[in-house]
This record gives sequence, structure tokens and C-alpha cells, in this order.
Amino acid sequence: MSGTNQQMSHVELDGHDLPAFCPNPSMPIWSNHPKVYLDLGNEGVGKCPYCGTVYRLKPGAVVHGH
Repeated sequence: MSGTNQQMSHVELDGHDLPAFCPNPSMPIWSNHPKVYLDLGNEGVGKCPYCGTVYRLKPGAVVHGH
């Protein structure tokens, strides 16, 4: 791996934003890939297998029925 520091993009989600999916509506159209739903697991963090965007629940987010 090179010595460059690559910054990962991330998106914070609230409970009403679930289910989590990528690409999300705020992404530019040119960067679209097939829509995938993400499992945030017990830690509340998931990563898109296509673009590497990290999705995480906001601290204190209330999740209903998921």
C-alpha cells in the first residue's frame, strides 16, 4: 500500500433513514452503481461493496422494527 492517506466517505443515518441503501439520493448521478441494501449489524456500521461508502447510525438513533 502506498504512503498516501486516502479518506473514506461516510454517511450518518437516523432511525427513519432505514433501511440503509447505496447509492443514496445525495450522490451525484455519474457515480451511480446498482442499488444495494446494507446490513448495519450490531455495531450500526455498514460498507457499500461497490463504492466503499461507510454508513453508520447516528449516536442515540432510535431504530423501529428493524
